[in-house]
Amino acid sequence: MKTKITELLDIEFPIIQAPIGSATNPILVSEVSNSGGLGMLALSWKNKQECINSIRETKKRTSKPFGVNLVLAWNQDERVNLCISEKVPVVSFFWGDSSKYIEKLKQNDIKVCQTVSNSKEAIEYSNKGVDFLIAQGWEAGGHVKGNVASSVLIPSISEKVDIPVIASGGFTDGKGLIASISLGASGICIGTRFLMSNEANIEEFYSELISKSDENNTVYVKNLFNIGWENAPHRVLKNSTFEDWKKAGEPKSGKRPNENEIIAYDSNNKPIIRYSDNNPLKGTKGNLEALALYAGQSSGLISNIISAKEIVHKIIYQAKNTLEKIKLLE
Repeated sequence: MKTKITELLDIEFPIIQAPIGSATNPILVSEVSNSGGLGMLALSWKNKQECINSIRETKKRTSKPFGVNLVLAWNQDERVNLCISEKVPVVSFFWGDSSKYIEKLKQNDIKVCQTVSNSKEAIEYSNKGVDFLIAQGWEAGGHVKGNVASSVLIPSISEKVDIPVIASGGFTDGKGLIASISLGASGICIGTRFLMSNEANIEEFYSELISKSDENNTVYVKNLFNIGWENAPHRVLKNSTFEDWKKAGEPKSGKRPNENEIIAYDSNNKPIIRYSDNNPLKGTKGNLEALALYAGQSSGLISNIISAKEIVHKIIYQAKNTLEKIKLLE
């Protein structure tokens, strides 16, 4: 299936794996890329050696293009330079202004992407020279900057820029891929479905909660799980922490129920307090249900855990079947 993004990135299918924070890893990324999509590493919080190790391990596992995502709520100068020295094929930016990095990366033959949440941002970064955009709709899981639904955001942006636009937020299968293209996108960026892959770095309990949820089980909140990342709205599964906070009148930081309570420990035995932005990664022990359970509204469409390869191939198979059904209606 060829679109502007497959031609630009030299990939087989117009499917990009969203970075999904620390739940991503070289195994997941390489599997997506080897299956014809674009895998994406999340390196925003890793130190220099961890970044190098992740990039090099990914390269050992795949000869196909992959990307690195960097969140600009933190200084990323060192990591951008690492991406250049390690010859990463694609670098994508989120939650901040990537202007100072664009030309530098492009001069080193690295494709540059910016995630945007409105058409004004899209035009701005298109004019600044990014190679493609990810348009993140309000339905997306994890940290979500905008508040416009994908069905409106995608055509609004795609009609105003000439570079490829990738739809993000609520897209999880082949029908969603066809829908995104009909709205003007060149492909889809998928988070929650890949979070529910065998290769994702999350605890099985977290996966089970997603599989049991429906389209109404997520909530968009502005400052709930914000210890570690302030002023960053996010979409998560409703859980006991959310319900207690809601019953208390949604108090601000410093007045929330049991705010300094240690509720879990990560794989390095580091304590995790309530309202932290930590999610249940592999090796996390404790009250996992009370942690930040990032998930998009598309979790209502996902009930099983399968391999990243199977996810990609099922999306393409379903997309082709959907196109055939459309043809029958002509």
